[in-house]
Amino acid sequence: MHAYKAAPASLPDNLRLLFWDCDFEMLQWPNDMEFITGRILTSGEWDALQWLRTQIGDTSLREWFKSHHGGGLSPERLRFWELVLRIPHRIVDSWILKESRTIWRQRAAR
Repeated sequence: MHAYKAAPASLPDNLRLLFWDCDFEMLQWPNDMEFITGRILTSGEWDALQWLRTQIGDTSLREWFKSHHGGGLSPERLRFWELVLRIPHRIVDSWILKESRTIWRQRAAR
């Protein structure tokens, strides 16, 4: 018996506006999972976030945040995910602090 790998799936049309700067038809889940996840977390509305959670689940989403050190999300979005995914407060604090230091360094370098 052969093991068949599922073909990459195209994204739902309601995500199209999030990828205005890309060739939306070329994006496929899970081939472009990292990019798609980051974009949805950064800019997605409730329906996009819910779709993402059904695709990867909360455990994988929590791991994505940890491996990307918060993914550069705004403090407000990070606090939301802190509550939803039960990410320890001190970890989210460190991501927010790191991001604010990075922004300040970029301003000071100009």
